[in-house]
Amino acid sequence: MTEREMIDILSETQVEQAITSLRSNFLDSNKTADKELRRATLEGMILRLSPGAALAHEDDLNVAIQPGKFLAEIIDDRIGYLRPGAIDAESLAQIDAALSSFTEKSLKALILDLRDVAASSDFEKAADFARRFCEKGKLLFSVQKPSAKQERIFTSNLDPAFTGVLVVLTDDDTSGAAEVLAATLRLNANAMIVGTRTSGEAVEFQDTPLGDGKILRVAVAQVVLPSSGAIYPDGVTPDIVAGLDPEKQAEIFKLSTEKGVSQFVFEPERPRMNEAALVANTNPEIDAEVFESRTAPPGLKDVVLQRAVDLVTAIRFYGDRAK
Repeated sequence: MTEREMIDILSETQVEQAITSLRSNFLDSNKTADKELRRATLEGMILRLSPGAALAHEDDLNVAIQPGKFLAEIIDDRIGYLRPGAIDAESLAQIDAALSSFTEKSLKALILDLRDVAASSDFEKAADFARRFCEKGKLLFSVQKPSAKQERIFTSNLDPAFTGVLVVLTDDDTSGAAEVLAATLRLNANAMIVGTRTSGEAVEFQDTPLGDGKILRVAVAQVVLPSSGAIYPDGVTPDIVAGLDPEKQAEIFKLSTEKGVSQFVFEPERPRMNEAALVANTNPEIDAEVFESRTAPPGLKDVVLQRAVDLVTAIRFYGDRAK
């Protein structure tokens, strides 16, 4: 049994007795004075209520909401790939354009990568994203406050722009609107989720300035899905667990904005001398430097995206066989 579990089962009398003993007997009385007890109370409340409560600096919050780079690509001529970077109006417009292009190319599978999405509590916009994939008339989710009368309900009021195989990628930084989108797509668009558990911050925060740039964030409302309930505080558990070192992921995302993601999924075949080259009096192996410049650095592979591509391949294979 953990220390927290033991504290949770103490009676009110036992809690009071423990506090009295600490204040009376601890060797350093300065650390059990009223001033320190108030700080300990605040610390304990934030730890227990996390991720629904946090003490932060405004500079850190500004960094957290910086959007990633939007990326749309076709992997292996058969899978659409979208990395929105943010749940906002600009990214939504770019997604609409990409989905239109994917439809023209008759793509039957799509990977939606939410691992680089900036933190946001814009659940209205999350619903707009979900409507591109969910059947018209579906109840997507609601945002509820402690009072039952204070509830906002979001439904799908559009015909979906994409109805094929859908896989969503998440990690432990996928939070707020992004994790709501992931959970909604699994519930209402039969999406499979690949990655790691999300942060569990599917809440609306109220920020209280404390001075000197310090801010107390307190959750005042939470997102609730029709059948699976609230996402806070446990987050969204993936269907297939796969993780990537954060530093490697950051490097892959940076490089992929310039050269695409496919190089981080497949191992390209190195050019070799062959009969055609002999006839043409050329030597492909001489162009090794050009080949290296077009491929990912050795060992730098997006294993999460690889799992997603494998999943799409398996679903499509067995789907075709079942016809």
